[in-house]
Amino acid sequence: MQSIIEAIEQSPQQKITFADYMNLALYHPEEGYYSSGRANIGTQGDFFTASSLGEDFGELLAEQFLEMWELLGSPKTFNLIEVGAGSGLCAADILKYLHDNYPNFYEIISYIIVEEAQGLIRKQESILSLTGKENKVRWKSWDEIEDLSITGCIFSNELIDAFPVHLITIKNKELTEIYVTQSEGKIKEVISDLSTTRIIEYFKLIDINLKSNRYAENYRTEVNLGALDWLEKICGKLKRGYLLTIDYGYIASKYYHPQRHKGTLQCYYKHRHHNNPYVNIGQQDITSHTNFTALEKQGQLLNIETIKFTQQGLFLMGLGLGTRLSALSTGKYSFLDVIKRRDTLHQLIDPMGLGGFGVLLQGKGLTPEEQKRPLKGFQ
Repeated sequence: MQSIIEAIEQSPQQKITFADYMNLALYHPEEGYYSSGRANIGTQGDFFTASSLGEDFGELLAEQFLEMWELLGSPKTFNLIEVGAGSGLCAADILKYLHDNYPNFYEIISYIIVEEAQGLIRKQESILSLTGKENKVRWKSWDEIEDLSITGCIFSNELIDAFPVHLITIKNKELTEIYVTQSEGKIKEVISDLSTTRIIEYFKLIDINLKSNRYAENYRTEVNLGALDWLEKICGKLKRGYLLTIDYGYIASKYYHPQRHKGTLQCYYKHRHHNNPYVNIGQQDITSHTNFTALEKQGQLLNIETIKFTQQGLFLMGLGLGTRLSALSTGKYSFLDVIKRRDTLHQLIDPMGLGGFGVLLQGKGLTPEEQKRPLKGFQ
């Protein structure tokens, strides 16, 4: 990938952070996996998301958004901001379901997609045009959204795992950083001092001490500073409402467990996963797990309060997925449809798969009573 080689050569020390490398591999305008439009999302693609399995995920989210609107006092405008909308399937399912079942709520929704990858925006426009709901959606950058203008919910599904991360390793009881360099056009790793003191501050924030004797020499892991910056940006836009984050990940004590000595970095290529980010450059997804503790701690610094953290399986059951499973025994469906539909619903709540994803609900500008009132997905 020429842009990466050029970035390395132009760097004063002939090396770039892994975060810079990952950013180019995923988001370079012409050569990046997401920005170029090469991202193949779906059950037959490089990876699939909950919304790839059918309409249920988006429809159950729609039920949660309806309840949020009601708990906020049914404001005349409810901003629904989807950050990183993937192929656009989730947006299409949410809007169609609300249009068909809750037309009054549908009418007052202002649906905005914040998406940096132009290749994905084209896919989202195409999917939404099939449902006739493309005119209900606006695509905006964060800079185009006024500060403290959002009343409603900002949500994301499998977004933060794709944020560029710094790679960290322990050498002689000290934190050091893994950089990317090149030799004769071949990508290589080198280890040097930390690129920023923010990495040290990050571990203080989540109360993890990698210098302790619990961690072995060459322990390797990731630091997602971009997630903290993202949360700060959201805080500046959200006036009153909710932040809903769905992703695979752990709390800090599990993320940085001494036994997880190789970190969580994974790559997805043609529906297979491996841990080598230096092959299939620009052709594969690169991810790391989400540290939910970091989001909670950073949120508290920004006056964004944690309301509840749960797993996706429990979240969706609270929103009515169990009722949908029960409906399969009513005789309304053919045998083959029952088998297919039951498999789909079970995948959404499988604790070893999608059902084990973390679901973090945070709030801003809510009264103490509003914070305490339980939402269906977080009972």
